[in-house]
Amino acid sequence: MNTDRGGLAGFRLTHRTWTDELGTWSSAVAADGRPAGALSFDPRLIGDPATRERLVGAVVADRKLTQAGVTGLVPIADLIAAQGEVWLLTAEPVNPTVADLLSETPGVPRPDAGSAAGVLMEIAQTLLAVHAAGLAHGALHPGTVVIAADGSARLAERGLADAIHGRPPAPERDVAAWSSLARGLAASWAASSPGAAGLFERAAATASTHGLAPARDALLAGRDLLPPGFDTRDRLLETLHLWTAYDARTRDGRQAPAPALPAPDEGDIVTLLHVPRSGESRTEDVVMRFGPGVSVETTAAQLWRAGRDQQQTEPPSDRLRVLGAPARRRRRRTAVSSVVLALMVVAALVAWLLRSSAVPLAVTELDVVAPKKTQGCGATVKIKGLLTTNGSAGEIRYQWKRSDRKETIEQTDTVASGKTSHEVILQWSVKGEGSFKGTATLRLLSPLSDGKKLQDKASFNFKC
Repeated sequence: MNTDRGGLAGFRLTHRTWTDELGTWSSAVAADGRPAGALSFDPRLIGDPATRERLVGAVVADRKLTQAGVTGLVPIADLIAAQGEVWLLTAEPVNPTVADLLSETPGVPRPDAGSAAGVLMEIAQTLLAVHAAGLAHGALHPGTVVIAADGSARLAERGLADAIHGRPPAPERDVAAWSSLARGLAASWAASSPGAAGLFERAAATASTHGLAPARDALLAGRDLLPPGFDTRDRLLETLHLWTAYDARTRDGRQAPAPALPAPDEGDIVTLLHVPRSGESRTEDVVMRFGPGVSVETTAAQLWRAGRDQQQTEPPSDRLRVLGAPARRRRRRTAVSSVVLALMVVAALVAWLLRSSAVPLAVTELDVVAPKKTQGCGATVKIKGLLTTNGSAGEIRYQWKRSDRKETIEQTDTVASGKTSHEVILQWSVKGEGSFKGTATLRLLSPLSDGKKLQDKASFNFKC
């Protein structure tokens, strides 16, 4: 059984932790006893004030989506600064993910093709709502697709990666990632159902050429190819319950206890979702609410009915109160927040001026790395490409070529200034039995320095 390692804004953190591209996640328990999650961002990613501003904007937009009726997102409770760190608090758990269920777990049956169809349908529906708002997920992959306790699929970390890396919303990247996920589930959860696997492959191809709505319709039209009772989620719920039981039995043996985290002083915890605006009274009675169930009034409740872009009207801000804190502490923190806001605005202006006068983006080197270990049955192989740049901002257009296909995969990423490297990922799903050597080639399409073509390739071995 996990033991507590500290409290944070009414959330009790546990010893179950795991890392991803953004930082360190922790399982947590909210103030009302419900399971939740907490993400401590990697300080190296959010040191720039402009990055924190974009992060705040992404979280505010995410909360608007949830309150406007988009149910396929993991709800965010708060974004706070505490003890020099920035934390994202979620009102629901962020595990297990599809990546967890893709792993071979003793005694836990793999979800079936019906489970895969339900997950793909729900993700497509959520992404369509997000895209209709002029937003995007930005980092869709099996590790950001959460299976909730009722078997529904929810998306975590929406917009966070784009905010941190300074990328504009790119729905086409979400569509490509959905297609990749569909092919991965065809090769794993639907491996024993050739008809369903073919359906997922067709849906993936439809998404790539026509978009998510036709792909969703293709899944609906092919429901006769799915196992009976697929829409009840029975198989997925069975897998979910067995995985949860296995995880509870083994987690203490898998990881060493995390170092104790002292409960922060309430005066050191500041929500980032509200900063006093110019002209606001310092003596205003402000209320700080932590944990799930925090309501934020919004004028965008009917945002998605007409499929229009997100309104620019800002919601009335959450008001803050540090319970039991003296009035002097409240006034001091309000003043500090005002100074921080002013500094962030100045920093953002300076960054914009520097970026506008910067030299054009150039890519100087390109490397591709594939796993050295032989991949097994139902594997989804992650191939990484690392592009070295001159640190300027701009767009990188590149192309992946797989040795098992004639068609190529073209993508465009936006990179922020100040970073001299950019990583791109190719998810390659392999199905069937036998031996196979796959080679992935990454080619830079633009920008090209002096017409020099940059490309590299890497290979992996598969045996099932």
